[in-house]
Amino acid sequence: MNRLFESFDLSGTSLRNRIVMAPLTRSRAPADVADERVALYYAQRATAGLIVTEGTPISREGQGYLFNPGIFTAEQIAGWRLTTDSVHAVGGRIFAQIWHVGRVSHPSIQEDGQVPVSASSKKAEGAKAFGYDELGVPNLVDPPAPRQLATAEVERIVGQFAHAAANAVEAGFDGVEIHGANGYLFEQFMNPLVNDRDDRYSARNLANRLRFTLEVVDAVIARIGAHRVGIRISPYGQLFDMPLYPEIDETYSALAQALGTRGIAYVHLMDQSGFAVGDTTMEGAPKSGFGGLLRTIKGHLPDTAVILAGGMTRERAEQMIAEGVIDLSAFGTSFISNPDLVARLQNAWPLATPDHTTFYGGGAKGYIDYAPYQAARTTAPGRCAPAQ
Repeated sequence: MNRLFESFDLSGTSLRNRIVMAPLTRSRAPADVADERVALYYAQRATAGLIVTEGTPISREGQGYLFNPGIFTAEQIAGWRLTTDSVHAVGGRIFAQIWHVGRVSHPSIQEDGQVPVSASSKKAEGAKAFGYDELGVPNLVDPPAPRQLATAEVERIVGQFAHAAANAVEAGFDGVEIHGANGYLFEQFMNPLVNDRDDRYSARNLANRLRFTLEVVDAVIARIGAHRVGIRISPYGQLFDMPLYPEIDETYSALAQALGTRGIAYVHLMDQSGFAVGDTTMEGAPKSGFGGLLRTIKGHLPDTAVILAGGMTRERAEQMIAEGVIDLSAFGTSFISNPDLVARLQNAWPLATPDHTTFYGGGAKGYIDYAPYQAARTTAPGRCAPAQ
């Protein structure tokens, strides 16, 4: 089985293989603008069939972490252009992940020290933003209870997503991935145990629960075309105080059906079962679990690619592609320390072990200084781990 290394037509965008570099927050943009180091980092990894960037905020309001390059100013657009030109120069393809964190933010990041906004008025208990602490030092900080968006304000955020998508195309990206996963704004609308609204964006019924997500998808499609649009989702995920709820399967099955009629490029699922609480911890939660729902979602997307991330290995990816459960496989952390991950997987070469202390923030160390396998053999003996 070698289908993982076959080319793939992603809604008109030709990918050299079925390996996707998953979005990874690295916090390496001190002025919130992608620079030369960011461009080099992505160009080093451009043998992936598709790169999806780190989350790039659509607005200052949507930012929850310091030093993340945004996509809402002219300077940020120009900064990203260097990255897209660099990736394209070596034959790669790259989508921008456009992002609004909702309640997972902090006044120290927000303009004029305002509190974060959300679908909800409920605080994300146990969550952390990356802002400035009481001493003015960058640090993990507790998000406060958010301000619930007024009904009229939701339209403004929908428009910001569409504008960010247009900015991404101007910056040279091949498309955008709407970040609908991991406990951020979209899940804050969809989860009925978090969304405490009583308007047409409430979570009291299925149509309302999906309204914001589908409005954003439609607005982005209208601006840049369905063939340039992907979305990331994480059903059964429990990051940032997202409790399980009985309607998970119903919600994401209906969302997949709606996305299937729109003909977008892909749906990117994040399997958090390896590090989240199990599928049945809440009484009344669905029993089918992530695997069953994944197959249901795939069935609703006959003309839309399905990407899976989370605990992927070459063997698991090959098997799931062969079975028709997914079309592409995304790898995250392993791309940090293995810029040549595609070659390592294809040749069964051992993988370099990442330095976890350099995941977020800092300079070149742990970011652009990982050597490809052939160089690592002679310059860094003993740094490799078994292939995954």
